[in-house]
Amino acid sequence: MLELSIRHRQGDFTLAADLAVGEGLTALFGASGSGKTTLINIVAGLIRLQEGRISFNGETWSDASIFVQPHRRRIGYVFQEGRLFPHLTVLQNLCYGERLLPRAERREDLTRITSLLGITDLLARRPANLSGGEKQRVALGRALMASPKLLLMDEPLSALDGALKAQILPYIERIRDEFGVPILYVSHSVEEVARLATAVVTFDAGKAIAVGRPDEALAMVAKASGDLPAGNFIEAEITGHHEDDGLTEALSAAGPILLRQTPLPVGTRVRVFVPVSDIVVATEAGEGLSALNRLSGEIVELAERDGGSVTLTVDCHGQALIAEVTRRSCRQLALAPGMRVHLLFKTVSIASDALFRQARG
Repeated sequence: MLELSIRHRQGDFTLAADLAVGEGLTALFGASGSGKTTLINIVAGLIRLQEGRISFNGETWSDASIFVQPHRRRIGYVFQEGRLFPHLTVLQNLCYGERLLPRAERREDLTRITSLLGITDLLARRPANLSGGEKQRVALGRALMASPKLLLMDEPLSALDGALKAQILPYIERIRDEFGVPILYVSHSVEEVARLATAVVTFDAGKAIAVGRPDEALAMVAKASGDLPAGNFIEAEITGHHEDDGLTEALSAAGPILLRQTPLPVGTRVRVFVPVSDIVVATEAGEGLSALNRLSGEIVELAERDGGSVTLTVDCHGQALIAEVTRRSCRQLALAPGMRVHLLFKTVSIASDALFRQARG
């Protein structure tokens, strides 16, 4: 367990956070300049903490009188650009951190890591001869080979295009699920957070303003900032496949939903991302509509927004979902808190790259 209570000033900027981070992948989410990278650099010992305390599994790393040097904290750090040593081969890069460890503390196996990351055939190459995606996979491997107690990842996919990001995400999922090392993952990408995170800490102007599950934390920061979230996270379990129709059925707290067909087996837990703009609000269930997904619930809040729109928060059997209508539609439908409504969205609106395997645990 990583526990920290910190206050740190850099010029006019103040970072304040009180957190307890356990197993799994905890995403530090927020706009650029909100303090995410500063926080993990303080955790790593790259920036000396000014006020507060940081401890890991009961061992104090930093407080008013204690400062454990970075190399003694046993942290693996993956940067945005990989930062591989250009004069070393892939194999030498991988083994660099391991060489600094006593043999008794070396837990990881080179063959296992190179196989998991698909870099076995790259060991003799130098970084100049690697693609961007290959460099990041090697950087992940180097961090793991150091047998870390904690992994820090500072926007490791931000320098990659969409296709390369899609290639790397499954590797990070496997690291999260198979290595049992707590991960702090800096990102301002909703999609990455939805796919990878088991918990989220949201930052605004240097303050941690929401902590919890991805759906809870992102909803809280949206409400605090007045910004409409890009979509809703629905957690569900796959219950069946309809191959003739090219559909997969899943059961969520809000009700059954249909997805584009996926090869994931029955029983797999998933987290689905449904854009707010794809949801149609109706007061009657309606027939003759092409939208196959229909979830019912009670309006718990209406909020007017700039631009002539109204945001609805709807409680669907304990699952809070957000939709948006125009002010005119709100008046014509006489929408009000306590009213039951139906949320309709097409199966095709849940694109294949927005169907995310849910983090275990």
